[in-house]
Amino acid sequence: MIDNPQTAAWHGKLNLVYAERQNSTQLIYNHHQAPLKVQRPFYPEDKTVCHSVILHTAGGVVGGDRLSSHFHLQPNTQALITTAAASKIYRSNNLQARQTIDIQIDAGACLELLPQETILFNGADYRQDLRVELATGASFLGWEITRFGRSARGEKFLQGKWRSHTEIWRQGVPLWIDRQFLPGNAEIFHSPHGLFGQPIVGSLIWLGHPVSAEIIAKARSSFTPHSRLVNGVEPTLNTHTSTSLSVKHSALSTQHLVGVTQLEHGLLCRYRGASTSEVRNWFTAVWQILRTSFLSRSICIPRVWQI
Repeated sequence: MIDNPQTAAWHGKLNLVYAERQNSTQLIYNHHQAPLKVQRPFYPEDKTVCHSVILHTAGGVVGGDRLSSHFHLQPNTQALITTAAASKIYRSNNLQARQTIDIQIDAGACLELLPQETILFNGADYRQDLRVELATGASFLGWEITRFGRSARGEKFLQGKWRSHTEIWRQGVPLWIDRQFLPGNAEIFHSPHGLFGQPIVGSLIWLGHPVSAEIIAKARSSFTPHSRLVNGVEPTLNTHTSTSLSVKHSALSTQHLVGVTQLEHGLLCRYRGASTSEVRNWFTAVWQILRTSFLSRSICIPRVWQI
């Protein structure tokens, strides 16, 4: 695997507009600039939900890259956007890589933004900014799963920087603002107020409709741990209402940590652990609960996840 490809910086752009046409959600505008592009829309459910798969044709992100996307869902449209593969953020060449996503969701529309995992190589310097403008009656579900270091080969995120900034607004009122920063060093990697030795963090956010206490309870109980037994005892599952990774933890350093928070207009799920399949399975279960409760349909797993 290439550790730091020596290529010129990319300035990729993607602009997608969805509109309702004859009870069908259609991608009516698609403008892209390399290395970003989108596959032809397809409809594995029915014509009301348009599935779109974003491709990054360069294979990975290097220092100096600037990627910007704009998604606009016109009234009463439904779209699911995912990525064709995990995103790789290579070791920085002393320049920051940055991705910016701006989303406008009009009345009665719903966007499910479900990218695959982002992998930060040790030494990467990466910032991602997401801003969503929700109209009244619109809804948004999004998740991000980030792996710090290529842990399968024993790499830890001991150098570099990661920033994630999310803002979701409705008519000038902030519904959710989340700023995260993690510098790569041994102290933060092992600190209980940082990664606590775990290479993966994940966040799932649903906003647009109030969520009942029953749904919160279902979201918490839907987590199924896949971690091995520690000293012959399965680690206790902790749930919390904090929106920070700085939370109460067990003395068992191999333990995952999850939490579900009820928001005024939705819910937030957090994960810190060591298994991509563990967090994705949980987020998928929560996605199923939310889809059934608010969209009156079951989940439809994107086919690219199964490749």
